[in-house]
Amino acid sequence: MRSVLPVLLLTPWLLMPRALTPRVLNGQTAPAQTQAPAGTALVDRALAAELRAAQDASHPMRYKLRKTSPRLTSTKEIVETPEGAVARLVAIGDKPLSAADESKEQARLDGLLNDPALQRHRKQSEDQDTVRALKVLRALPQAFVYQYASTDAATSIAKFTFKPNPAFSPLNLETQALTEMAGEIWIDEAQGRVTRLDGHLLEDVEFGWGILGRLNKGGWIAIEQSDVGGGQWRIRRFQMAMSGRVLFKMKSFDTEEEETRFAPVPAGVGYRKAIEMLRASDAGPGPGSR
Repeated sequence: MRSVLPVLLLTPWLLMPRALTPRVLNGQTAPAQTQAPAGTALVDRALAAELRAAQDASHPMRYKLRKTSPRLTSTKEIVETPEGAVARLVAIGDKPLSAADESKEQARLDGLLNDPALQRHRKQSEDQDTVRALKVLRALPQAFVYQYASTDAATSIAKFTFKPNPAFSPLNLETQALTEMAGEIWIDEAQGRVTRLDGHLLEDVEFGWGILGRLNKGGWIAIEQSDVGGGQWRIRRFQMAMSGRVLFKMKSFDTEEEETRFAPVPAGVGYRKAIEMLRASDAGPGPGSR
């Protein structure tokens, strides 16, 4: 995802299998049912900027993703392309891959090269996530009541609190959890972009009257993003502790992701070229990346 806010309420879709999630007919979403509550111009401007960023795929990047959970720590190098992102596993437990694991990873990349359908499937999955994220982004001005809290004079970062808007009526499963989320959001006044967001669930959230699943009260997320060069903003850190039930199966997520070493990728680079780039150097993006 290209901005902090699309991640916000994709959390339920990490817990739920894709077969249970609704589909958008003809790529259209229903109009919002409520008017945005009175708020500050800065919040409105920042949310509009995040919506635009989420729809802008014209600035692909290469970066490293380190993901930590109680079970495993892994590091991947990722290259974004118009045909979908391509990843190469480079470390497990902060150690280089063993010879056997490296052989498996190279075989997986060979499989991608030999079967374009695998990459098409990944791209379709990314597109579906984007559609869901856009539903959430479009609902954010109506879903919450925002209140100014403070401004850091040294950084010109303004802090706001947010809580559910009682007048908001979600039109789909993607935005249902917004009705029970509260937290804090930080905005760069000069750039008009969100730099950080902390959110937590005030109550349990049931999907399909509890038949499809439930997100448990107390789950939380923390997200940070910044300019990684050339005016491009990306997520730098994402933490999540969520639990819930999918049908009759309990699931929990306790994870932290850190994205570093961003570097631009020439527009139009295809997924095959991306694999070549990932294989060409174990060093990753150059020293000038951020």
